[in-house]
Amino acid sequence: MTKVPSLGYEKVIHALKRKGWVVVRQRGSHIRLQKHTDTEVLKITIPAHRPIKRSTLSHILKQARLTVQELNKLL
Repeated sequence: MTKVPSLGYEKVIHALKRKGWVVVRQRGSHIRLQKHTDTEVLKITIPAHRPIKRSTLSHILKQARLTVQELNKLL
């Protein structure tokens, strides 16, 4: 298993946008993204932090249904 990288929120959002996620709103330091699939609407919240904690990024990747390797390819 590959170690979760330490990244700023801009890079994470850019990578997720490349995977089909759309920024729908921002409130304070939290940015909300959505992705429509055939059966559901996925929603995640990204904290506007530099860098995002590795544990937080790990949870974001689980919610986005991405692996660390897929994230690295999108960067």
